[in-house]
Amino acid sequence: MGSKNNPPHRRRSPLSIIIVFGLCCFFYLLGTWQKSGFGKGDSIAMDITKKTECEEDVSTLDFNPHHSIAIPDSSKPKSKMFKPCDVKYTDYTPCHEQDRAMRFPRENMVYRERHCPPQEEKLKCLIPAPKGYSTPFPWPKGRDYVHYANVPYKHLAVEKSNQHWVEFQGNVFKFPGGGTMFPQGADAYIDELASVIPIKDGSVRTALDTGCGVASWGAYLMKRNVLAMSFAPRDNHEAQVQFALERGVPAIVGVLGSIKLPFPSRSFDMAQCSRCLIPWSENNGKYLMEVDRVLRPGGFWILSGPPINWKTYYQTWKRTKEDLKAEQRKIEKLAESLCWEKKYEKGDIAIWRKKEMETCVTPYPKVKNANEVAGGELKKFPARLQAVPPRVSKGLIPDISVESYQEDSKLWKTYVGTYKRANRLIGTSRYRNIMDMNAGLGGFAAALDSNKLWVMNVVPTIAPNTLGVVYERGLIGIYHDWCEGFSTYPRTYDLIHGNGLFSLYENTCDLEDILLEMDRILRPEGAVILRDEVDVLTKVMKIAGGMRWDVKLLDHEEGPFVPKKIFVASKQYWVGNDTSNE
Repeated sequence: MGSKNNPPHRRRSPLSIIIVFGLCCFFYLLGTWQKSGFGKGDSIAMDITKKTECEEDVSTLDFNPHHSIAIPDSSKPKSKMFKPCDVKYTDYTPCHEQDRAMRFPRENMVYRERHCPPQEEKLKCLIPAPKGYSTPFPWPKGRDYVHYANVPYKHLAVEKSNQHWVEFQGNVFKFPGGGTMFPQGADAYIDELASVIPIKDGSVRTALDTGCGVASWGAYLMKRNVLAMSFAPRDNHEAQVQFALERGVPAIVGVLGSIKLPFPSRSFDMAQCSRCLIPWSENNGKYLMEVDRVLRPGGFWILSGPPINWKTYYQTWKRTKEDLKAEQRKIEKLAESLCWEKKYEKGDIAIWRKKEMETCVTPYPKVKNANEVAGGELKKFPARLQAVPPRVSKGLIPDISVESYQEDSKLWKTYVGTYKRANRLIGTSRYRNIMDMNAGLGGFAAALDSNKLWVMNVVPTIAPNTLGVVYERGLIGIYHDWCEGFSTYPRTYDLIHGNGLFSLYENTCDLEDILLEMDRILRPEGAVILRDEVDVLTKVMKIAGGMRWDVKLLDHEEGPFVPKKIFVASKQYWVGNDTSNE
């Protein structure tokens, strides 16, 4: 028997153990839920959120996540550390390098098209910035000024000095807005176009500039709420596309050659050639037919330069009157065969309009009556941005209904709100050139819409074809395969976004190559935001850890138990021969 002072030991019942264990689990889950910031009773989280939304000083940015998934510990293999490339690769464009280009025929500009290195020749190093590199000037000052150290090439300033393309002034380049065919400036040139084309009322939103030079036409269209996609080859006009992007103007390295342009049919409301030197009358009108393909019914084509106004310029162009007259006659005949109607010719400018309902060469979508616009009529911008695009309302995009499109738009407004809370610089003039690597329906770009920025919406060639929807919203973009280099110069984007990109490519090509390409085109101190499955983002984290990126993982908006996460990174500042971060 036990004594009074030492009562016998009692065993706990299994039921009491289960109850205690259950209560422990409950309070643990409750604490985790509140810690996520989504618990309504979490007054601290709510206060922090309110403070963040009101605070104006971006120097107090906190990029630390409130919670994160477990990252591989130090007992596992460390990240591979990528070394800087040689400084000779400072302006490396993998698919447009001169040495490789010269192996291909010059006929039809084949040698100026994309020619990417095979896997064994891809660089496995980090492209350095030039010494003295500085963050580009914020828009709109950036439209007119570029740091010399960022693009240290004076060739155009000398060659085009009498045409006012670009001027070298001390440690900056100045872009006065001139051009070969608009000596009075881009504004005056656009004013003349606007006397024929409805630029002011939002009817014209997307434009294409073929052979763009330094893209002053696109730069000056922006204040009129017109978004131009400009392209030019990497040729003897040194760094022209690089200048365009450094100014904060959408542009790609490209050419009208033997293959189609990387845009969907019926994309642009307006297209122009301002002394672009494209031989429109050659190859049975092949180049003009390609413009017709990407031009919307009712869209406009502008031609300024040879052969327009040949009677004035034939001696300057060092060509005979008969030759130039015959060339213009061929262009007129081609335009007529495309069912284009000439609307204007005066001085150096001629303008045609593509008919809205009559099909000649490029097939149109079927219409129900003579008054219906082929492909569907678009609302004027900015209403066009949030309206249901014709390709969606007509059921032309598989698995996308009107309801799912609207839900997608709503969801991206929520996601972009999350991004802005994580990085207060988003939406400011600090991030001007933005890329969405897997754009889908363009919801990310639409939610970001601001005159302080523009988004290059990339639709991967292995993803559903939704780029036509992007253009119908009044946005711009391009088809691209991320197993290859993008058609741009290094350091041309301030912010890169990707939703589901690495899950899409995980079994298609090396994720390391994609990340190295992202690093190439991202500016020093630029940002990256990826949204993807946690398993693939863990792999991305490991690779990025060796790329001089500062990286974090954040939880999904719906909490820590959702298997998708948000990857946030910032690229460190470093330049060629800088060993401070070795």
